[in-house]
Amino acid sequence: MLNDPKVLIIEANLENAHELQSVLKFINYSPVLAEDTSRWKSAIDRAEDLLAVLVGSCREESMLGSLLNELHQFNEHLPIYLLAEKGREPTVTIDPGSCILGRLEIPPNYTQLTSAMHQAEIYRDSQQHPDVEQRPVDLFRSLVGSSRKIQQVRKLIEQVADSEANVLILGESGTGKEVVARNLHYHSSRREHPFVPVNCGAIPGDLLESELFGHEKGAFTGAISNREGRFAMAEGGTLFLDEIGDMSLNMQVKILRVLQEKTFERVGSDKSSKTNVRIIAATHRNLEEAIQAGEFREDLYYRLNVFPIDMPPLRERVEDIPLLVNELIRRIEHEKRGSVRLSPGAIYALCQYNWPGNVRELANLVERLAILHPYGVVEASELPEKFRIDEEIDVEMIGDAMIGAPVTSEDLDPRLPRHGLNLKEHLSSLEISYIKQALSDSGGVVAHAAKRLGMRRTTLVEKLRKYGLQRNPPAS
Repeated sequence: MLNDPKVLIIEANLENAHELQSVLKFINYSPVLAEDTSRWKSAIDRAEDLLAVLVGSCREESMLGSLLNELHQFNEHLPIYLLAEKGREPTVTIDPGSCILGRLEIPPNYTQLTSAMHQAEIYRDSQQHPDVEQRPVDLFRSLVGSSRKIQQVRKLIEQVADSEANVLILGESGTGKEVVARNLHYHSSRREHPFVPVNCGAIPGDLLESELFGHEKGAFTGAISNREGRFAMAEGGTLFLDEIGDMSLNMQVKILRVLQEKTFERVGSDKSSKTNVRIIAATHRNLEEAIQAGEFREDLYYRLNVFPIDMPPLRERVEDIPLLVNELIRRIEHEKRGSVRLSPGAIYALCQYNWPGNVRELANLVERLAILHPYGVVEASELPEKFRIDEEIDVEMIGDAMIGAPVTSEDLDPRLPRHGLNLKEHLSSLEISYIKQALSDSGGVVAHAAKRLGMRRTTLVEKLRKYGLQRNPPAS
């Protein structure tokens, strides 16, 4: 994780400056204050470290114009926002060649400031790298979340990834079973070879055999040439059989033979072909019930179920929703399909929803919001109706909490999710997440991380030992 982006505040009014610092710190930016306009350069190391500059009142109003010229000469692509009290416009002529992106009200408005920093990030990125694509977003590599259940999934993946054991991934539709399968492939010795997914439920039963094994020319009507199947495509790599619970009994027999003998025949051929493929299967169905109903072969089940991994539904790991939202937005931004931000009230509302469609439903929602509110900040009231919660969210009160005002439990009473939660696991997950962030922000220096967390160094060392955390966690 990178250090928080720096934002330079040039403001002679210390009360306004400190309010800005509080809000910026809360939304994970690193504010740098320069009270004296003539010494702002000494407050920063280099222009590349700055995300934006917030310019407020100067000791002499005539100095504002020259200050803006200095900033422009220092870095012509540095985003600048002018600070002004509500109802007042900054008294300065804006040079068309400057990078003044707009004005911000004092005292600071949380939503407005969040939106401005988001706009500055996009502007700086477009100016610094106009022709270079951003680092690829390998979403499949990152099982996003800090909940106990997702940590257990990561541990299981680590244990079985580099073995040849067959893995059966269980979980509701949309939970990310293919994400687990791709992680298993990526962390195995087969990662340099293909990963080939097949949705067994989406291919008609009479075509699935040809799809998996291939066919010879003339094997059936329409087979006008030889065709390679998915097993051949995945040679040396991994074949992911998604929704294997929807596979016909006839095809189950053929898959069982491949697992036992490592050979298969193309449709229309009597010649056996050897295969070196690792099979990972997944299903949303309860296969034990399917066995009882005569819809799934018991011998195939035990062949596949050597190492089961249960992917938890989103409603059982709601604490991961903020991280998932950030990752989904990052993917949209990388694919240049726009961007959006969600307010704390909107995130709070999403955490109360039951998520029958799981992560897939969340991904669809984020994409929809990016279309409806391009580069904006979405409030709880702007969410589609089914995601809103019954009670009114006090935006003013949440805003006060953002800038460090004391808030009592009577003011902001956290709601228990509808399905309930394991409080001990939830608190442990939060604690682990904050410790990791503090260590990352402080470069792995335990004393600095302990200071950020408001605890003694020895206490943090004990917690690192308790959770098995490293002092210098690898970048994700």
